[in-house]
Amino acid sequence: MTNKLIVSPSPHLHSSNSTVSLMRDVIIALIPAMAVAVWFYGLHALMLILVSVVTCDLTEYLIAKFLMHSEKPLADPSPAVTGVLLALNLPPAAPWWIAVVGSIVAIAIAKMTFGGLGKNIFNPALVGRVFLLVSFPVAMTNWAFTQTAMDFSAFGFGPQVDAYSGATHLAIAKEGLAGGASLSQIFPQGQFTWDMALLRMGGCIGELSAVALLIGFIYLLARRVVKVTIPLTIILTVALISGIFSAVNPEAYTGPLFNIFTGGLLLGAFYMATDYVTSPMTTKGQIIFGVGIGVIVMMIRYFGAYPEGVSFSILIMNCVVPLLNKYCKPARFGKEVNNG
Repeated sequence: MTNKLIVSPSPHLHSSNSTVSLMRDVIIALIPAMAVAVWFYGLHALMLILVSVVTCDLTEYLIAKFLMHSEKPLADPSPAVTGVLLALNLPPAAPWWIAVVGSIVAIAIAKMTFGGLGKNIFNPALVGRVFLLVSFPVAMTNWAFTQTAMDFSAFGFGPQVDAYSGATHLAIAKEGLAGGASLSQIFPQGQFTWDMALLRMGGCIGELSAVALLIGFIYLLARRVVKVTIPLTIILTVALISGIFSAVNPEAYTGPLFNIFTGGLLLGAFYMATDYVTSPMTTKGQIIFGVGIGVIVMMIRYFGAYPEGVSFSILIMNCVVPLLNKYCKPARFGKEVNNG
């Protein structure tokens, strides 16, 4: 007799949406960012994305079938989403084996060890990225790439070169300030230019265009896949903290626009901090979650050893989510609420 009783973790909601449709929408939302990356970085970026997706799918299939004895070893596109997000968090010069190692860690350790989809407490793609960053720091901080795609100088931005090598804007600021230079010396043309929003040089392949990330996020909002609460809270927190620090000393602390549009803030805020499984369920919890991420990001960027802090901040706040879900509960159905 077939068991028709499905046991799964809460929350239990009646909705026309399914895991398959939600994951498919996330992949669709990431298409603009992937397209810009492939257009600018060439076939190597496409190779990293494909290798990550295939490795994630294969790793989950093998574990689910042979270790967990699942009847449906690959029942949804969630491993593909993890693969795409991990690839977008890799530098453009990363070798193919980096994508393989990161994908295996993301699925085997960060996801399947906890029981699979809906049970992991950390974002799998970020676990894979942080593992790679700690284990292979040279490969994960190599920003050199060969430009094999379209030359963007015709549009008024981007270099007209065959190859490019250099640190990210965050790393340049961190190293320059540590060496005693001021921001006006480090960035003679100003801390922020629209190149950083439209097409930024350096960084991971998914950080290239803020516009592409925003287009995908608007699609997710229109499809009601995510809410604006967490990303908006993160961005406002980063803007507030960096605004205060830069107002006090504009030569030593980067400002709000710089911190919002450089690095992986938008990629993390839009697509990884909003992960259903690893983010709080209530609006109050989501606000606390977003504020915590924003504060940790800016503390790492201003005072930490790493120039970037988005991955670490999201993973740290993932640890707090069970407490937020416990203490930021909505009123129980039928319970009388005291309005004073």
